[in-house]
Amino acid sequence: MRAPDLNHLVALLTVAREQSFTKAAARLGVSQSSLSRTVTQLESDLGMRLLTRTTRSVSTTEAGQRLLDSVAPKLEEIEAELLAVAELREKPAGTVRITATDYAANQYVWPKLQALLSAHPELRVELINDYGLSNIVSERFDIGVRLGDQVEKDMIAVRIAPDETLAIVGSPTYLQQRAAPEAPTDLTAHNCINLKLPSRESLMPWELRKGEQRIEVKVSGQLVFNNSYQMLHAALNGFGLAYLPKALVEPEVNAGRLRWVLEDWFPTFTGHHAFYTSRRQSSLAVRLVIEALRA
Repeated sequence: MRAPDLNHLVALLTVAREQSFTKAAARLGVSQSSLSRTVTQLESDLGMRLLTRTTRSVSTTEAGQRLLDSVAPKLEEIEAELLAVAELREKPAGTVRITATDYAANQYVWPKLQALLSAHPELRVELINDYGLSNIVSERFDIGVRLGDQVEKDMIAVRIAPDETLAIVGSPTYLQQRAAPEAPTDLTAHNCINLKLPSRESLMPWELRKGEQRIEVKVSGQLVFNNSYQMLHAALNGFGLAYLPKALVEPEVNAGRLRWVLEDWFPTFTGHHAFYTSRRQSSLAVRLVIEALRA
C-alpha cells in the first residue's frame, strides 16, 4: 500500500467538515473535480471507501470517521506550528476564527477588535454567532467566548467582561394589558419571548435567583428566536416579556421604552471569558486577539 499524501488527508478532512465537495473546493481554492479525484485517489491508496456520497450530501464512512478522529488533531497541530514559524517575521498572519453569541460578539468582541484589525491589515477574523456551545476543536475555532461557568475545564480561559446579570423586561404597552407578575410562577400565565438553543431540544428555561432561592421557569409564548436582538425588538413592540442581558436592555429601560419585571429575582452569572486550546498558544495572531479582548 502506498503511503497517503498529506495533502490528500487535508482534502478529506475539509470535505468531511464542510459535508460538501463544492464548499470544500471553494475553501481549498481548487476545482470540485480536482478535489473529487484527490479523495478518490486517497480511497484507492487505502483500499477502502472513506466517504459516502449522495446527490445532496457527503458523510464519512466508519473507516473515514476513524481516520479523521485520529488524524485531524495532528493536522491542526501541524497547521498551528507552520503558522507560528511564519509569524517569526513578527507580523500576525492567517485567519482567527471566533465563536460567540450575538450579544457577546456585539458587546465584548467586535468593539475590542476594531483597533487591532486596523493596526494589522494582514490579520483576518471570522466572528461566528452561535448559541450552540460549539466544540471549538471539532468545529475548528481558534477562540470561543462564553460565560465563565460554560467553559470546559481543559481550556485556557481569560476573563473579558464583568459578571453578567440577566433581566426580565416588558414594554409599557404590554404591561398595561396584563398585570405584571409578582412571583416567578406567574410567568407561566404571560406571553414570553423564548430563546431556542441548538444544543437543546427544548427552549431555554428562565433561571431566577433571590438570595438563596433559585428557580427555573419554563415559559411559553407566541415567539421563539435564536437571536437576542430579535427578542429585544419583539419586547419593544409589545409582544411579551423577554429574558435578556441587563446591559443590553438597560438603555431601553432608562428611556422608558421597557420596564423591569421581577427585578428582585434577576440572576448574576460569571462574566464572559475567551478560551482556547493550549496548542494555539504559539500563534501570534491568536495571542494578539486574546490580548485585545482582555483589554
